[in-house]
Order: sequence, then C-alpha cells, then structure tokens
Amino acid sequence: MKFGYQRPILEDQKMTQQLAHIEIDEMFSETHGFAKKRHELENLLMKVESGDEIVVQNIEVLADSLHHFLDLLRLAERDGVTIHFIDEELTNRTIQEGNLSTWTQFFTSLQSTFISHASTFGIQAAIKQGKTIGRPRKSDVNLEKAFEMYKSKQYTLHDIKNETGISKSTLYRYLDSKV
Repeated sequence: MKFGYQRPILEDQKMTQQLAHIEIDEMFSETHGFAKKRHELENLLMKVESGDEIVVQNIEVLADSLHHFLDLLRLAERDGVTIHFIDEELTNRTIQEGNLSTWTQFFTSLQSTFISHASTFGIQAAIKQGKTIGRPRKSDVNLEKAFEMYKSKQYTLHDIKNETGISKSTLYRYLDSKV
C-alpha cells in the first residue's frame, strides 16, 4: 500500500500543497506542527507492513530532529518500508548512497530547518496564548535617567550601567533611535 503523511509546516501550515498531485491509498494528517503528540504518525507506523510505501512532501514533515529522522530511517529499514521524500527527490534507500561531504551539508541544512520549524511553531503558540515575545523593554524612567547621565558627560558608561541597569549597547541603540 501507498500511505501519505502530512502535518503543518512553515511553508504549508494548512497542508494544501503537500502531496497534492500524488496518488495515495490512505492519508494520515496531523492537526498541528509540534513535535509532541503526533498521533497520526504513530498510527501510520503501526499500520505499515513490509513492502509498503510512505510518501511525504519533505523530511521536515516526517521528522523533528536528526535523531528522530535517524530513528525513523532505522524503523523503515527494519520493517522493509520505503519512505519517499518528494521535495528532496530521495528515498530512505537512496540516502545510503553519496559521499560524506554532500551528506554533511545536507544534514546541516536539515538541522537548521528543524530548529526553525520548532521555533516558529512555538512562537506562534505563545502569541496565541497572549504571551509577550522577545526581551522586555527597559523602563522609560531608567532610560531617561541614563540619557541624562550620558548627556551630562559626568558619568562613565560603567557608572550609567550600574545606576540604571542600561547596558552600553542598549543605551546606544536607544540614542540612535532618538536621532
């Protein structure tokens, strides 16, 4: 049988582009893009048998990390299942071919993709929960005091930092934005 697997990813969060023109016998679709609680992937892995094929749009859809990817490749090899990665034009069988330099570059790029995916979905979830993202702004009172101390030319940058908690780089950044 030919199984499809999809989940929300950065470039296709609604999964409208994944496997759009591929003939699949049965599709497994996650409702979220997070690493945990991927029930449909578990269901798929429990259902496949030797000789079956799994088709995914790209490696990012299937795996969350290089370690997870390696585990899935080992599982597929053990069970006699072929995994097709459409975008990369690879299968788990062709991944075993190639030279070390090529694969090192490939897996380095893949690791960056995994990190970006996890970070973006984490940030989106935090925003939906109403959490503030990024470093909190310095208080206006401390900034004004730091500006006054700086303009008086009576204080060193170290004195300003100790008194207000505003670092040199933060002070300069705010000074540049005021100009």
